[in-house]
Amino acid sequence: MKNILVRAGMSPLDPFNADEILMNNSIGGNVGNLVYQYSVFRTLMAQGVNVEADYYSQDAAKAEEYNEKYDCYIIPLADAFREPFIPALKRYTNLIKKLTIPVIVVGVGLRAPFEPKLNEGFPFDEAVKDFVNAVLEKSSIIGVRGQITADYLTRLGFREGIDHTVIGCPSMYTFGRELKIRDTNITKDSKISINSSRMSPSHVLDFITRAQEEIPDYTFIPQWLKEMELVYTGARGIAKPSDNYPVQMSDRAYMEDRVRFFLNVPTWIEFLQSVDLSFGARLHGNITSTIAGTPSILIAKDARMRELAEYHQLTHITKDDITAETKLFDVINEVDFKSPEKIQGKNFDHFIDFLEKNGLNHIYKNQSAQTSFSVPLEEKLKSIRLQAPLKTIAGCTLDEMVARWESYYPLVDKRNVNTKENLEKISKEQKDKIRKQEGTIKKQKGTLNRKSVKLALRTANLFSTTKK
Repeated sequence: MKNILVRAGMSPLDPFNADEILMNNSIGGNVGNLVYQYSVFRTLMAQGVNVEADYYSQDAAKAEEYNEKYDCYIIPLADAFREPFIPALKRYTNLIKKLTIPVIVVGVGLRAPFEPKLNEGFPFDEAVKDFVNAVLEKSSIIGVRGQITADYLTRLGFREGIDHTVIGCPSMYTFGRELKIRDTNITKDSKISINSSRMSPSHVLDFITRAQEEIPDYTFIPQWLKEMELVYTGARGIAKPSDNYPVQMSDRAYMEDRVRFFLNVPTWIEFLQSVDLSFGARLHGNITSTIAGTPSILIAKDARMRELAEYHQLTHITKDDITAETKLFDVINEVDFKSPEKIQGKNFDHFIDFLEKNGLNHIYKNQSAQTSFSVPLEEKLKSIRLQAPLKTIAGCTLDEMVARWESYYPLVDKRNVNTKENLEKISKEQKDKIRKQEGTIKKQKGTLNRKSVKLALRTANLFSTTKK
């Protein structure tokens, strides 16, 4: 049995409920992370291969355990080359340097504006170089998400095609080489799925809001962890009231129970197969629709979305394509929903070549396009009862609502107590450390002063002797 460790907050085989996910942040802040991680698990879990999650551990002290227990460490990442993620990236670098097993990065990207100025560099360039160098000591080649990231690494001195190659996002290869987006006739009576991000420009959010009037039978699918808490408990808005994004329980989408939060990939895909269209400003919200075979429209607003939309030819528009007058049906009538199908085969073959260059086995090995075969992950999932998507409390019975509160809030209280105790412990340790350092400094100053006096006396004596 071969054992593979994958960077993930949860395994697809972990049927975590809402309490567990919220307490442990098993989605890494954004449920979209589950999609590309699911694809990696499904692809690498071949016969005789055990694939486990690392639960986002970045502890270099676990290196010896990993070396003994696992045959390789797979690190799928999103836009990890960004300022807020650099402390974590440095911890991964320290961990990787202590590992003796292969370490393969299956997808990583740069966060930058839509038109990035790569020649100006970024404050985290050195941290990225250290990370990439550490990985390349343990693998043949790194997979990056798109050409912008490839150009960035090339500027840092790494060679495209040798040190790194564009593979896109693994989520696009969840079901292999074939991709079929179904034909559909979208009307004002259609059923649609909407995804959005508060980080989008205001005019983009206004466009998404207007679309809800054009096609009123919609479901809003949020992705942030704090939005999951809002769906689950109905408490605490995620931001100040807004006219173009649902942020609190009193907003229409929540009160009308038009919001669903998904706790796993299979139920998310199943839901998207039931709608006529998915659109919005979330990358994986629309990639999930694409691999489900449902027409989708992505609104690309930055470099990370742009490079993936271009590489996979995702059906998309940009933020600059939207004006105050733009309507959803205007866009529907202009885009090509079949576009991602045209490049899928070529991209998939390159992805498989990337895996094999790094010595990774996969479920597609020795399988022809016409051959049906067993997928170990799916076979294992048959015996697991996956969690249903979360409804808002507006769609719950009173008993279910109370059960959520009685289950969740005691866990929050316990976590807060533990956090306070840990902070107090850290504070005491820091104070002791500071006092110790101050004592050492004081001692060193005393020693230095004595040495300085002696040196001054010797120097004075030397000058005195010279004068005589």
